[in-house]
Amino acid sequence: MAWNKRRSRGSLRQVILFLLCVCVRQSGAESLRYSLAEEMERDSFVGNIAQDLGLAPSQLVARKARVVSEGNQQLFRLNPSTGVLTAKDSLDREEICPQSETCTLFFKVFLDNPLQLIRGEVEVLDVNDNSPMFPKKEMVFEILETTAPSFRFPLETAQDADVGSNGLRNYSLGSNSHFSLALATEKGGAISSELVLDRQLDREENPEMNLLLTALDGGSPPKSGTVQIHILVLDANDNTPKFTREVYEVRLPENSPPGQVVVRVAATDPDDGSYGKVQYAFTKVSRGSGELFDLNPDTGEIRVAGNLDFEEMKKHEMVVKASDGGGLFTHCKVQVEVVDVNDNAPEIQLTSHTASIPENAPPRTLVALFSVRDRDAGDNGRTDCIIGGDLPFTLSPTFDNFYELRTNAALDRETTADYNISIRATDWGPRRLSSRESLWVQVTDVNDNAPAFSQELYSMWVTENNSPMVRIGSVQASDADAGSNARVQYALVREEGQEQAAVSVSSESGEVYVVRSLDYERVRALEVWVSAADGGSPALSARALLRVLVRDENDNAPVVLHPGAESGAGAGELVPRWAPAGYLVAKVVAVDADAGQNAWLSYELAKATEPGLFRLGLHSGELRTARAVAERDAPRHRLVVLVRDRGQPPRSASATLAITLLHDFSDAHVRLSQDAPPAEPDDTLTLYLIACLACVSALCLATGLAALLMKLRRDRQRPAEPLPTFPTAVTESDAGSLPRSLVYDVCLATGTLSSDFHFLGPLLPCFPAGMSPGPAPQRSSVCSQEASNFGERGDCAAQGRAPLSDDSGPRPAGAECVVNRGMEPNVSSDQNPWLTHQ
Repeated sequence: MAWNKRRSRGSLRQVILFLLCVCVRQSGAESLRYSLAEEMERDSFVGNIAQDLGLAPSQLVARKARVVSEGNQQLFRLNPSTGVLTAKDSLDREEICPQSETCTLFFKVFLDNPLQLIRGEVEVLDVNDNSPMFPKKEMVFEILETTAPSFRFPLETAQDADVGSNGLRNYSLGSNSHFSLALATEKGGAISSELVLDRQLDREENPEMNLLLTALDGGSPPKSGTVQIHILVLDANDNTPKFTREVYEVRLPENSPPGQVVVRVAATDPDDGSYGKVQYAFTKVSRGSGELFDLNPDTGEIRVAGNLDFEEMKKHEMVVKASDGGGLFTHCKVQVEVVDVNDNAPEIQLTSHTASIPENAPPRTLVALFSVRDRDAGDNGRTDCIIGGDLPFTLSPTFDNFYELRTNAALDRETTADYNISIRATDWGPRRLSSRESLWVQVTDVNDNAPAFSQELYSMWVTENNSPMVRIGSVQASDADAGSNARVQYALVREEGQEQAAVSVSSESGEVYVVRSLDYERVRALEVWVSAADGGSPALSARALLRVLVRDENDNAPVVLHPGAESGAGAGELVPRWAPAGYLVAKVVAVDADAGQNAWLSYELAKATEPGLFRLGLHSGELRTARAVAERDAPRHRLVVLVRDRGQPPRSASATLAITLLHDFSDAHVRLSQDAPPAEPDDTLTLYLIACLACVSALCLATGLAALLMKLRRDRQRPAEPLPTFPTAVTESDAGSLPRSLVYDVCLATGTLSSDFHFLGPLLPCFPAGMSPGPAPQRSSVCSQEASNFGERGDCAAQGRAPLSDDSGPRPAGAECVVNRGMEPNVSSDQNPWLTHQ
């Protein structure tokens, strides 16, 4: 398409140029002719246009001389400076002008000022650059040895791309004794050749020949091409094939396998080659025999191709034809007699068959009825029938080779769901043949198995404060039955009058859910029975115990029991200023309603007036002095105790302890009322609390004194009454700021407001002189009675008790006796110089 476009544009340009030439008055027309041999080199000289036109080269340049070739390819180039016309590329005449005697290329020369058009042509001259070529490298001829002389065989013509004198001009044949070459000129000048037989051929003398045919062109020097002629001498068919026998008789067992040789027919031909080669074929075959036998066309072997059957056909006849390569043939007959053998196995034919039976079917249930038949005769047709394997079935013969298949035991689908019963029938022949038939019997399910849980007890955990309907696990029960009998439904067993359980079970999947939020502090475990019932009729069921254990969560903060919340701003504790390091001040008691790690408590001081004076046991909660109390220490201290559990996240509680440092316990109530604890700046609430505490303390002290006076008055009125006993509840009471192991009775003389407290030895009541200690229930403190009778130092010694004394000297009149109800084991007389022992 592109070539056509370029060609159309070139034609249009030529028309325009022609019209311009006609319109210009001074234009002229001249013609230039040149010749150029093909296959010249590039830029070969064609002609001098300036010289041929009689123009100087400068005129060509001034008039813009140019060359335009006809067609879509520019083959020539004009040099305006010299006026020489050259070929742009090497020219091939056979490519430019194929099958043409002359090859002329046209061009035009255009000149301007005035416009002038000059036609020109270049004749491409042929050179002998191509050799004659035959279409084939070898020509083969098959010639009978009986071919008469002068017989001609046409030969293929050679081709030469050159023309004229350089084209094909002659053929020549190599020397031989049997053939010659005949040439002829056809219309158009083409030369043809024929191979002529000069002398009769003899295959036995020379079976084949090779000749060389040469084609020559008219060039100078001439070029040639050759081809090999191969001649095969064919034998003449002058002999007919002959069989060794006219009739071949064969006895063949009917069980002969396919491929077995039956017989081999043979025919000979004295000729050679194709005339002496014999081919075999069936020409006449009895009905049904063509598919049973196969004949090899080259060897004459007859082989079994199908299954022979004596019962269907006892004798086979075939006619075999033997042909040579020349068309001559002959015939023979083959007779095959089939010998009977025991080649038929018994045949089992089902009459009725029950594909499925229930597992509760009674013994002797009929499963199948079938017959056995053997096509052979005599013993070969007699049969025996058995079933293989240890199966709960039995075979029973009935009549006319019929058999019954019945059950002979109870069936259990859970043990065996189906049976593949193999029935084997065997004949009585010398080579016993047998056949098998498989019956598939399915045992249908009966609901005879109750569901069984995988565990008798299921233990599951749930964390307290759970979300409602949270899944905590599943129960699993299986049923050995099948179908609806194995479909298990789960349910909770609820006794009559029992409240609804906190758990539920999915009836289909057995998943266990907690239906409401649980509290570990109220419910720590749940036990319910879960039943699993199948879908049979009647339904069977089983039970399993489900135990749900509630896992504790840290949802309770510690609760401080001592000091209690009723103590106001903080419980008051009294500490002597002579207290050494490690002195037990108080014990913080706290509990946590949680369990496990969530209830493990630790104690720490969150705030203290003087941080270095006291230390708190991390796990015991005991508040002790970290060092010995000094005179420079403030008399009042306020401690904030933080109690924390070990839950995640941890919870905590706090308590406040108010501690007072005293020189003497006797003025404890005075100092509590007179001295106010140091208050934080601008903390009016603390001042109010201190004032209230002082008032309450004074009121309690007055109440205690009044009760003591009333007791003394009653004792004076009843001197003969036995001594009061110590109440057991006092020794076991948790009242006061100290634990049970550290409780004191305070004895004060009447009218004394500045008595000191003194620590004494173990609990020993004060008895009058000469009085022996009585039974334990009758012992009591008589310090109050005797305090009124003794006012000087040494009164207690008169009663057999250690006097109240210390390094500071004698005590004033009205001194008190303090009876210790129990000391902490780690507080000894060595640590407290005020403690005396009897």
